[in-house]
Amino acid sequence: MDSAAEKKRMCVTGAGGFIASWLVKLLLSKGYIVHGTVRDPTDPKNAHLKELHPTATENLHLFKVDLLDYESVASAIAGCEGVFHLASPVPSIRVDVIEPAVTGTLNVLKACSEAKVQRLVVVSSVAAVVVSPDATDKISGEGAWSDAEYCRKTENWYCLSKTLAEHEAMNYGEKHGLDVVTVCPAYVIGPLLQPTLNASSMVLINMLNGLSSILVFCTIRTLGDITYGLILYSPHRHVAGTHNSMDNILYYFVDVRDVADALYLVYEKPEASGRYICGPCEVKLSDLIHMLRSLYPNYKYPEKFTEPKSFTLHSEKLEKLGWRYRTLKESLIDSIEFYRNAGLIDNA
Repeated sequence: MDSAAEKKRMCVTGAGGFIASWLVKLLLSKGYIVHGTVRDPTDPKNAHLKELHPTATENLHLFKVDLLDYESVASAIAGCEGVFHLASPVPSIRVDVIEPAVTGTLNVLKACSEAKVQRLVVVSSVAAVVVSPDATDKISGEGAWSDAEYCRKTENWYCLSKTLAEHEAMNYGEKHGLDVVTVCPAYVIGPLLQPTLNASSMVLINMLNGLSSILVFCTIRTLGDITYGLILYSPHRHVAGTHNSMDNILYYFVDVRDVADALYLVYEKPEASGRYICGPCEVKLSDLIHMLRSLYPNYKYPEKFTEPKSFTLHSEKLEKLGWRYRTLKESLIDSIEFYRNAGLIDNA
């Protein structure tokens, strides 16, 4: 246990989510008292939180919070040294994700100012980085932003919500002297701690089950009610072909455990500032399928690929801060073994 962390309090919004659950586990292991915000502390889908660590019964306090209700947000953040804002609307094709994302983030920002927290770490997404008319054939670094007007024009409401919310966080921090750092994960995979499937896990499961709904923004509507997910969105509006022929999209993966480490790192490092892209493992869909087939040959996979234009991301800024990450192969194996053991896919 990190003795420096003993008795200090951290708030994690959206504590029951994919990334947040791993972050809560990490913070508890380092001796922090954690204020976790959830929509309903009595919901069975949040029961896993009290089992994340031996100290969870004593050191994890769950707060019923509606992000649009400032008082509930402020009560959860009060007394905390730092805040990790992960709560966000689920990926959606609907315009009504924008107000919860932006207004909810603003309420968190105001509550952090009132509580005089040392630092606020906001989890954004590469959805706020790469969605623009000229996103293909270029390198996207921390200075790149998704085009809000383009998102509106193409009805990429989730991408718009992430872009506007992150802008709001950065601008508020500069204006009000609040130390705000943002992290933009790409396609997050890895073992689940929560009992509900997140969006990015659905992608691998669909691949292994022989379905063609590789998850990008335009196909998210095919997945129905998604509990939670921070994933990479293609700037394209479609995925061409059937299961036997698909666009050879360039993906950027990161392990959920490495995202949790990155969030803690940017909080702890005094020199951390601004924005960090978190998507170190680059792979074309065809190479991903080849890797999966070599590891698990008995599942069904696409056979043919067409070559669309793409973009390039890098996570160098985060790596320079001292962040290390798992290989894609390790993350895939850990993810798929979890799905198999949980009965989410057949043991082919």
